[in-house]
Amino acid sequence: MENFNTEELKSMTNVSSENNYDESQIQVLEGLEAVRKRPGMYIGSTSARGLHHLVYEIVDNSIDEALAGYCKNITVIVEKDNSITVTDDGRGIPTGIQAQTGLPAVEVVFTVLHAGGKFGGDGYKVSGGLHGVGASVVNALSEYLEVKIYDGENVYYQKYSRGEKLSDLEMIGKTDKTGTEVHFKPDSEIFEELVFDYNILLTRLREQAFLNAGIRITLTDKRPEDGDRVEVLKYDGGIKEFVEYLNRNKEPLHTDVIYMNSIRENSEAEVAFQYNDGYNEMLVSFANNINTTEGGTHETGFKSALTRVLNDYAKKRNFLKDGDKPLSGDDTREGISCIISVKVTEAQFEGQTKTKLGNSEMRTIVEKMINEKLMEYLDENPATAKLIIEKAMTASRAREAAKRAREQTRRKTALESASLPGKLADCSERDNSITEIYIVEGDSAGGSAKQGRDRRYQAILPLWGKMLNVEKSRIDKVYNNDKLMPVITALGAGIGDDFDIEKIRYGKVIIMADADVDGAHIRTLLLTFFFRFMRPLVENGYVYIAQPPLFKVSRGNKLKYVYLEEELPDALAEIGENATVQRYKGLGEMNPEQLWETTMDPERRIMKRVELEDAMMADETFTILMGDKVEPRRKFIEDYAKTVVNLDI
Repeated sequence: MENFNTEELKSMTNVSSENNYDESQIQVLEGLEAVRKRPGMYIGSTSARGLHHLVYEIVDNSIDEALAGYCKNITVIVEKDNSITVTDDGRGIPTGIQAQTGLPAVEVVFTVLHAGGKFGGDGYKVSGGLHGVGASVVNALSEYLEVKIYDGENVYYQKYSRGEKLSDLEMIGKTDKTGTEVHFKPDSEIFEELVFDYNILLTRLREQAFLNAGIRITLTDKRPEDGDRVEVLKYDGGIKEFVEYLNRNKEPLHTDVIYMNSIRENSEAEVAFQYNDGYNEMLVSFANNINTTEGGTHETGFKSALTRVLNDYAKKRNFLKDGDKPLSGDDTREGISCIISVKVTEAQFEGQTKTKLGNSEMRTIVEKMINEKLMEYLDENPATAKLIIEKAMTASRAREAAKRAREQTRRKTALESASLPGKLADCSERDNSITEIYIVEGDSAGGSAKQGRDRRYQAILPLWGKMLNVEKSRIDKVYNNDKLMPVITALGAGIGDDFDIEKIRYGKVIIMADADVDGAHIRTLLLTFFFRFMRPLVENGYVYIAQPPLFKVSRGNKLKYVYLEEELPDALAEIGENATVQRYKGLGEMNPEQLWETTMDPERRIMKRVELEDAMMADETFTILMGDKVEPRRKFIEDYAKTVVNLDI
């Protein structure tokens, strides 16, 4: 084999010294530098989501102390300057010297990645968090972090900045209490958003209080000018109370919450559920207190066992006769509100974000528990069992009706020369990475949009009249609705279980409605439909809300469009005195050119992308706004009345 020296290799590969890729360009990021360099790898993002994640990581450490049996009270305080203080009454992080490093254990926890009591040994049997990187990651991404340790005799203190210690661990006083207090301020060099949302924190902390029965979590917000906001969260009923909370704006089908649990040597599983008279499934699962939004083995075990047990019971009690089709999984879960919570010593999570449980033994444990205990419950509670079976059978009949309607729709469109809706003005481009469809309120606005659009990649579908409120309807009603069928057909990806995101015809689905009460109603109806029957469309960021201008300010040749009420004074100052202000009441008031340049031109338009931060919160909001109960809706309006802008009655 021929040998070449470095200079010969350079000339052969024609690599200039300016763009060499050699050992000098390989960086080794020491300690917490890696976290500051790539924060998204550790906390998901540097947006508001990542900001709140810092709080969860510190709280998770306190929860781990509670799971180990040493902590009863956790307090979280949002200080006036948007710093956070988390305190617990656990054992306190150890302050002794850690053998491997020669440093105090608390300093190791806050400055070394993958350090903590969660890696074997007897520190913690069960834990959540970021596999031992939580405290150090929060430290790395904070402008400053202070920790106080109370060990029953002494108080210890240490301060850090952006992951580096500012002082050695020192004893600053005496105490008879135990616990840990962490006070940190997120780093403005890292985060785009530095203001904590009280409701986001409250939702997460309430969740943790439900999942860990008997623990008291107190959230205090010191920022309001009219006094502190305080919420004490303690649920001795655990996940049974969680289910009652999920169903509080719904009409339960039976009074009791069905609960069962199973404890093995290294794992625990508990399930609680209750049916309501709605048509939507709300199944939320957790593993070691982490919300497994993508499901996993524990969910699979529950679903398969529930379907099997209800079918077996229905046959045994002659609800289902010989020859009848068995109930499907969807039938047995219609209207269910269910919490599945498992705790396992060696949790295996799939993916970087740890949202899917992979432990195969958890499927067996949950399945066996449901098989045995649910059949026993149904036998002992025949009245409740009858209600559940009859609901599932009604769902089955509706599913069959929907199947017939779907097949009829397919036959009908196959026989027609063009299967797309007659009112759809389609685009010529077929690549859905660049195509977009505007769903437009009203024929007049639809006409302007058709004339003003870019025909290559923008499709227009006008809607007229009020469409079906799917919150109160099963899927068979959707197939028979003349307002929703054009939307389903135009998007081309089906609905419900048949929905296939790969078949979607447009990369952006844009709702364009007037900035008034009717427009808001249509937006809400469409969003309810997408959330209930095309949820992957929302989850994958395909849905947008167009933002037409509220005002046109003009004088002579000067013209400015204003999208927010508070921007109007600046626009008037810019255009000058004697300016004319036109308040747009509807899209139909704009000619095609104006609609293009204000609302449809990708270079100038403003759009809001609809994101699904939390499925439970979204489900609750749609239930309140579009469901049958009036009282929750009235309270919602009262609570948020002060935040309303651009109200047009």
